Amino acid sequence: MVLIDRDKILNSFSSTEERILLARAIDLAEVVLKTHQPAVTDFYDPYHTGLVFSVIKPVSDLEVIADGGYPEAERARVLIYPEYMLSEQVDPQLSYLLVEGNFKMAKVSHRDFLGSLMGLGLKRDKLGDIIVNQDGAQLIVDAVIAPFIRANLTKIGKVNVDVKEISRQQLIIPQPRIKVINTTVASMRLDAIAAAGYGTSRSKVAREIKAERLNLNWCPCSNPAAQIDEGDMLSFRGRGRVKVKEIKGSTKKGRTYLVLHKYI
Repeated sequence: MVLIDRDKILNSFSSTEERILLARAIDLAEVVLKTHQPAVTDFYDPYHTGLVFSVIKPVSDLEVIADGGYPEAERARVLIYPEYMLSEQVDPQLSYLLVEGNFKMAKVSHRDFLGSLMGLGLKRDKLGDIIVNQDGAQLIVDAVIAPFIRANLTKIGKVNVDVKEISRQQLIIPQPRIKVINTTVASMRLDAIAAAGYGTSRSKVAREIKAERLNLNWCPCSNPAAQIDEGDMLSFRGRGRVKVKEIKGSTKKGRTYLVLHKYI
């Protein structure tokens, strides 16, 4: 049987949170190697999904895929299974819930839905994406907790809601609303690009970065001078996300010409 060098892997990470998360993933991988039965992790953001992939994918005899319920899902579960199996044979153990209510007079957001779910005592790692629309939301959750949510989620804020299960095929995924920003920056530093994307000064955004209110590729970053590459995603607490869509070269004055996508 293939052996996983647990200590070597975990000692290469300094974050306690990351070591705990990866230790759980290694536990699942070892169970799969012993039993030849697939296993499924909790929901992770893209950064932590990538960490699990980096550790488990090199293990011979195993395959891994991520499944968040739809191709563009941000939060996903990692499916770990024997290499001779087909991915279609692995159950991601997902349920899809439709939450409906009269929200015409009540302005609610993703935070309101997440807060109501957490208020039921549910853990964040059992919840996938929450897709909010004008009539309510669609939830992607661990199948184990779906009956509990259907029975106990009765309000979002002050609005009474009904919850019913739907199929994966019934999900309605809205196209993201994107503002295209064509800009130039003096350097590819995080503070410069965040200032351009969020329409604020570098000094202000640098303070926010040092306070760890801005994530780079879903990981907290406190270094305003961190170097940014094409494809990187910035997320600013309360201000949304900005993606570095394209680096288009330099101006005559040596500034870098960028195309940013701000998700609104």
